[in-house]
Amino acid sequence: MKLLTLILLSLMFAATACSKKDSPTAPALIPTNVTLSALVTDKSGNVDFNAAATNASVFIFDFGDGSTQTSATGGITYKYNASGTYTVTVTAKSSGGQTATKSVVVTVDVTLSVAWSDEFNIDGLPDPAKWGYDLGGGGWGNNELEYYTNRAENAAISGGTLKITARRENFSGSSYTSARLLTKGKYSFKYGKIEARVKLPAGAGTWPAFWMLGDNISAVAWPGCGEIDIMEEVGNQANKIFGTLHHPGHSGANGDGGTTILNTATSEFHVYSLEWSSTNIKFAIDGNTFYTFINTAAVPFNQNFFIILNLALGGNFGGAIDPAFTSATMEIDYVRVYQ
Repeated sequence: MKLLTLILLSLMFAATACSKKDSPTAPALIPTNVTLSALVTDKSGNVDFNAAATNASVFIFDFGDGSTQTSATGGITYKYNASGTYTVTVTAKSSGGQTATKSVVVTVDVTLSVAWSDEFNIDGLPDPAKWGYDLGGGGWGNNELEYYTNRAENAAISGGTLKITARRENFSGSSYTSARLLTKGKYSFKYGKIEARVKLPAGAGTWPAFWMLGDNISAVAWPGCGEIDIMEEVGNQANKIFGTLHHPGHSGANGDGGTTILNTATSEFHVYSLEWSSTNIKFAIDGNTFYTFINTAAVPFNQNFFIILNLALGGNFGGAIDPAFTSATMEIDYVRVYQ
């Protein structure tokens, strides 16, 4: 009886083993016949994408500007913030995790409109709804010599322009005064185009700037917040225009940037501009680009920034001030942001 039981158990085990060994495995369903189309209908930046594939349960879109989105149907509309040519890749993914890809190149022409501006057409102090002030002295981290005030003597609008004036005068322990206006807490933006029409001051030791800082400066400090210097010039290097980005590993004298010579910077108005997207940042004067920075997710230039206008004196970058200096003025016709 025991022998019979052992025989039966052996037969059952063998049958089970054969059954498991011979059981067919379902084949992996790899997506096939992947297609991807793109339709640009206007200059808004919107592009309609449609993807399809056999055996796909989800579609992952990489729009070529650092952004990705997922669609269960394969249909999606994406808005680009800047004109350009982008390589878009869709990854079709099966329920088992197998993938296949398809790419298409799309050219987008985005028409920007004014999102914010100050035309400086009303005489008096700058609009308090748009501009605040940094106040005080102490060098501002660069050993500058001016004391920033909110007085009309240092910043006022007249004749259709904002005039930021640096003066030689004894004020709160400093030998010079000037102004530094900023939109912090009032206006900031991410991506698009910003420009200002400016005539720069002349004289050794002057240091005018049109620039931006990241909104999160109070949380992460500088240079973690990022700094974008759209235009800087120093009188000791007259007519040499600097466009610079500062960020961790590339701050101070090690910033990423470029320069160009503009012989009429102090005698004529010029338009200093920045085109900014998730893929690049372009610095230009009168529409002529002189430096392009490749933007990535690894740097802090993918968040809101606020705007700053100021005229510094001396310091590490401004250098020695002319002993005969009495005053100098940075004149701004307008500041405009387009998105």
